[in-house]
Amino acid sequence: MNPVYHQAKFINSAPHVKDAPEDIGLEVAFAGRSNAGKSSAINTLTGQKSLARISKTPGRTQLLNFFSITETTRFVDLPGYGYAKVPLEIKKQWHRMIETYLNNRKTLCGIVLVMDIRHPLTEFDRQMVDWCKQTRLPLHILLTKADKLKFGAAKSTLLAVQKEISGAQVPVTVQLFSALKRQGVDETHHLLDQWLNFESS
Repeated sequence: MNPVYHQAKFINSAPHVKDAPEDIGLEVAFAGRSNAGKSSAINTLTGQKSLARISKTPGRTQLLNFFSITETTRFVDLPGYGYAKVPLEIKKQWHRMIETYLNNRKTLCGIVLVMDIRHPLTEFDRQMVDWCKQTRLPLHILLTKADKLKFGAAKSTLLAVQKEISGAQVPVTVQLFSALKRQGVDETHHLLDQWLNFESS
């Protein structure tokens, strides 16, 4: 585990991309369908219980939330999409905001796509995979809540997802992850170290 992630701090919540921190350094965005465990994953990776707010109401993350790791590196929590019981127009606004961020943020060096292992590769997930193919941006998939399945079933899902995305022309990796059991933290840190140019401790 690289302790550099433990110093993560909240910077700001941006309602629009123009309100984001200065576009310098390196940034990793966390994307995922609402209720997939995105906030829990960020908290587990940073060793903090409440850095990213966890809500029992899916879709509570409606802004671009920025967290500093070092002075020049950040995590970005993108709005959860596709589950929240909100008006269609609000969902369209979230979608446009995510799209604008992904298309214009120069510091973006990789995307961590969070999927509930029990419901992988939803329509939103496939859109993100396709977007990464088009922009040739590295993608890492966390199959979260792996503790909810027996090991054999979890492994089968992992292999099925790996098979489906194997044709991508960009670096795409997949792993099992459990915030509850802290499963997969070291593996994720190792990949983030490469993206953010950190040396593992």
